Amino acid sequence: MTKNKQMERWSPWLLLLAILAVWQAVCSGFGVSEFIFPSPLRIWEQFLEYRGEILKHSWRTFWVTMLGFGLAIVVGVLLGFVVGSSRLAYAAMYPLMTGFNALPKAAFVPILVVWFGIGAGPAVLTAFLISFFPITVNIATGLATLEPELEDVLRVLGARRWDVLMKVGLPRSMPHFYGSLKVAITLAFVGTTVSEMNASNEGIGYLLVSAGSSMQMGLAFAGLVAVGIMAMAMYEFFALVEKRTTAWAHRGSQAA
Repeated sequence: MTKNKQMERWSPWLLLLAILAVWQAVCSGFGVSEFIFPSPLRIWEQFLEYRGEILKHSWRTFWVTMLGFGLAIVVGVLLGFVVGSSRLAYAAMYPLMTGFNALPKAAFVPILVVWFGIGAGPAVLTAFLISFFPITVNIATGLATLEPELEDVLRVLGARRWDVLMKVGLPRSMPHFYGSLKVAITLAFVGTTVSEMNASNEGIGYLLVSAGSSMQMGLAFAGLVAVGIMAMAMYEFFALVEKRTTAWAHRGSQAA
């Protein structure tokens, strides 16, 4: 492994350690109250003290997020295929989806509570609503930006429109698809947490509200760390799958 590769591998951890060291130094040096801004050591202490509760709520947030995210993948891929494969569908649907995506998803939570009650339902749907749009856009972009010259050559060789989309368009869209998954999964955790803060008695969002109301800022930050760890783990998972399945699209960057 070359020196540059080693630096790339360890650079995130070194940066994290540097941030934590500065954070701890500021809190200790200026005597910042833990009720305002807890230090990393205090957060770690709270994480260990309440690890059982944090793990329980983290598991609830994780599986709810995965349900909403799975639904977002199915709907996002289908919509992206429709929008990207037809100019008419693109012109009709894309502006409407853009306008819908601009709406604050937290505003949907009270409506979802009325429809589905307090519990997992609103959280699943909020995770879905906030994460399907990047998937749809990237699939549609991958299909819509297929080179006209390539499509003309394939048509001359006897390929039908369906053949071009399935055998060339979709494989060409895979790097866009995996890029959207890495963005959408982080958004899905945000949606779930926001919903749990308003319409649930379980999950990290509920834990954040409970910790904040009792002035346990260390526990609140520990909950945020748990969400960040889950999001980063899923991000790395999709990055690994992307590397395994679309290595052909990254030959230039790997060679560099």
